[in-house]
Amino acid sequence: MNKAILMGRLTQDPELKSTNNGISVCTFSIAVDRRFKNASGEREADFIPIVTWRQTAEFVAKYFHKGSRIALVGSIQVRSWQDKEGGKRYTTEVVADECYFADSKASGEQKATNYGTRSSGSNYSQKQSSSDNSQAFSNDGFFEAPDDDTALPFDL
Repeated sequence: MNKAILMGRLTQDPELKSTNNGISVCTFSIAVDRRFKNASGEREADFIPIVTWRQTAEFVAKYFHKGSRIALVGSIQVRSWQDKEGGKRYTTEVVADECYFADSKASGEQKATNYGTRSSGSNYSQKQSSSDNSQAFSNDGFFEAPDDDTALPFDL
């Protein structure tokens, strides 16, 4: 079984390219914190190269940027090739099949869904109310979770 589940922050903006056949491929790397601190009390990180294909590649390139927190599921792949001097070279990367937002809506700068521009801060300013309850909706149709766990965001 070969399955990798990772959560980390992008170390640079994703790079979207396409193959000669027109298939989208996106490459980026993420910094994943290690669970334990080193001898000097600092937390270290591993920098892991990631590759995504097709619609997943286009999704990542459109909605993520340097510093974005991402969760992904994929598999580890080892590739080899011959360099200019004739030596055999290897690389290990994660081929991500699923990618998810791991940042909260209110956490800093994110790409907006309109035209790929960036906006900062939260967008939970619009209030819509019904006769029974009121919910805070953002411009993209998501709503804030209620403060108490007895209120449901929908009618039963």
